[in-house]
Amino acid sequence: MFEFIKTLKSIKKRDPAARSLIEIALIYPGTRAIILHRLAFFLWKYKARFLARLVSEINKIFSGIEIHPAAKLGKKIFIDHGSGVVIGETAEIHNNVTLYHGVTLGGLNPDNGLGGKRHPTIETGCVIGAGAQILGPINIGKNVRIGANTVVTKDIMENARVIGMPSRIIEHKDSLKKEKFTPYGIGNKILPKPPHEMIEELNIKVDNLSKELEKLKMLKGK
Repeated sequence: MFEFIKTLKSIKKRDPAARSLIEIALIYPGTRAIILHRLAFFLWKYKARFLARLVSEINKIFSGIEIHPAAKLGKKIFIDHGSGVVIGETAEIHNNVTLYHGVTLGGLNPDNGLGGKRHPTIETGCVIGAGAQILGPINIGKNVRIGANTVVTKDIMENARVIGMPSRIIEHKDSLKKEKFTPYGIGNKILPKPPHEMIEELNIKVDNLSKELEKLKMLKGK
């Protein structure tokens, strides 16, 4: 019970829209999905495979989140919005990880078959933005931030910020360990400037270049 309350408090810190712990516990689909997955995982562990899959399917119907009963989930995991999230059989998610809607932790290695590692491992403190696809038996290091709609098929070192399709690292620094929570894995500093600001800056640069050119012409004339 105490662990559950800690989880609710950690979610409240990550979601400014959350008004109370009761709201998170009773209304948030991500919370329900995690609770039902714990039950499905318990049943799977003790060989009640059919019941485990049944609980998993019920979970998907009521939350819109598909988690294979064999997937290993750590503590204080937050699935925000939730709809469309898919977590595969051999996926592992460590503590304090945030996933947004549409995230897929999928398999790319069907040759491994039953018992083989086919899905990613997400280490502690990661934030994975909406629609991101993390595919294959890869490792995502601690405190990694993955932007929305990014496709990742290779290991990512810890404390990195990743965007794009295919993914590319745009920032890597130890300070990400202590960075304030950034929704969707992308901080405001990373976002591109609005078009009008970019045009304004270009106009200033053009004016400066024109002035420099005039000075050069005057010097040449002398």
